[in-house]
Amino acid sequence: MHPASSGRIDSDEFTAFMRAYQDMVFTTAARLTSNAAQAEDIAQEVFLRAYENFERLRSSPAAGGWLKTVATHLALNHLTRYRRRWRLFTEVFPGEPSEDALESAAAHVDDLFAHTDKDQRRALVEQALEKLPAHQRVPLVLYHFEEMPYRDIAARLGVSLAKVKTDILRARVAMAALLSHRGLDAAPEATGAES
Repeated sequence: MHPASSGRIDSDEFTAFMRAYQDMVFTTAARLTSNAAQAEDIAQEVFLRAYENFERLRSSPAAGGWLKTVATHLALNHLTRYRRRWRLFTEVFPGEPSEDALESAAAHVDDLFAHTDKDQRRALVEQALEKLPAHQRVPLVLYHFEEMPYRDIAARLGVSLAKVKTDILRARVAMAALLSHRGLDAAPEATGAES
């Protein structure tokens, strides 16, 4: 006879919980790290922590937010370990992009997005995010996808508020250029022929 299972976690219940949130957790980590293998490692760590806290999380309406927060913190911790590599890039390219450059790039993206559906837009954005250097991608993702305020981003990354704003602006210009270029290369022909 087996002892009563009180206090034990039902593996089927946890598997269902994990499946419900795995895409969100992976996407959060992948956007920040821009590396699928690292994002998978982070997602595994997130779900290990979720398993340890499952008694509290299983019925919590805030479980998704908890998982997203843990994924964000783990991804940022991972990136912090490699900060010396990507900090160099912002010091090599001084100056700020002009408003004209930002407006021009944004106009190209608006035109591209007018001719794509939601899934195509999402795929193009994810591909462009992967191409951004970490010092631009990370604050951009934290600001636009994680809705973190500039001051919180600066504090979390250990950089100045001005640097966060500059990196996000540069990231927007770079994203627009990448999206515009990628969209033109990937736009389907009216005849349906592959490019």
